[in-house]
Amino acid sequence: MIRVHFPKLLAEAIGTAVLVLSGCGAIVINTISNGSITHFGIALAFGLSIGVMIMAVGHISGAHFNPAVTLALASRRYFPSKLVVPYLVAQCAGGVSAAIMLRVLFGITNGLGVTQPSGEPFQSFLLEIILTAILVFVIAAVALHPNGTRAHAPFAIGGTVALESLFAGPISGASMNPARSLAPALIAGQLDHLWIYLLAPIIGGLIGIWIYQVISQPNNEVVIL
Repeated sequence: MIRVHFPKLLAEAIGTAVLVLSGCGAIVINTISNGSITHFGIALAFGLSIGVMIMAVGHISGAHFNPAVTLALASRRYFPSKLVVPYLVAQCAGGVSAAIMLRVLFGITNGLGVTQPSGEPFQSFLLEIILTAILVFVIAAVALHPNGTRAHAPFAIGGTVALESLFAGPISGASMNPARSLAPALIAGQLDHLWIYLLAPIIGGLIGIWIYQVISQPNNEVVIL
């Protein structure tokens, strides 16, 4: 099975690697350069990396790049269960590979972009659930719905990541992605609060896909005034 689906798995690994290398790399370089990239630039790096890689390999793997997305889609049978574990492994392997590159290039600067709550851990836990629910809802709405605008998916999904990173990054880190958080945490050896970023996005993803299913039922009648 691995041989048959190798292109998909490689695409997932590459996409997640680009996300971590670009987004976490922006955090690291922002520290080295005394803030030249800025918070806006960091958010843009995360969003652009997602949008670009969706355009590059979305037709190969579906461009999940995120265990929370894979698990959410599989939970509602939008994705084959037999590919869940291989996808998760590929995503995490890609993220870890990118974190290793960052460590080789810059050392452990700013924890390699590790996600940490700035306030109470439970606040960040709830925020990550909300952020990921929104992200997965947007992904489902543009990519799964029969009337969805799939051609706009890179902009809608990348824009959502950038938007949520802009307003929530200073509080929780706006991870929305267990692979993105796991990679720098492992390589930098900073595992404090990692549980938030492994568990909350998965819960949020399940909520987001459920909301999508509720509002996209074909028998829902909409009255336009």
